[in-house]
Amino acid sequence: MLKTACINPDLIGLLAACGHGDKVLIADGNYPLESKTANNTAKMYLGLTHGIPLATQVLEVLGKTIAIEGAEVMVPESGDEPEIFAEFQELLPDGIKLSKLERYDFYDVCKKDNIKIAISTGEQRVFANILITVGVV
Repeated sequence: MLKTACINPDLIGLLAACGHGDKVLIADGNYPLESKTANNTAKMYLGLTHGIPLATQVLEVLGKTIAIEGAEVMVPESGDEPEIFAEFQELLPDGIKLSKLERYDFYDVCKKDNIKIAISTGEQRVFANILITVGVV
């Protein structure tokens, strides 16, 4: 039995294979995971139903399981900041600020080969996507 925060055997195995600078996408339930990630990205569908799990719940568990040294989010064209960004910021280690990318720039970044894991959640809030960079221990 694992004593780590993450107990999903598939996810913990994928996280263990990540190295410094690799990235993990935590996506809301509307994110087009198949078309907006690379072919080599491991895709996990954790959504059980609408709202379960939330993107913030997944970020909280990953933050307790791996070192995080960076985070990027997708911003709406309106320029308004989604409320979930404040929740993301609270869950990140001290000193890490959200880097904001326009929608299509965010999609382009998520299609790169260093995105090792893409996790679809049951999150229903819009723009609730966060791309975290794996740090060093």
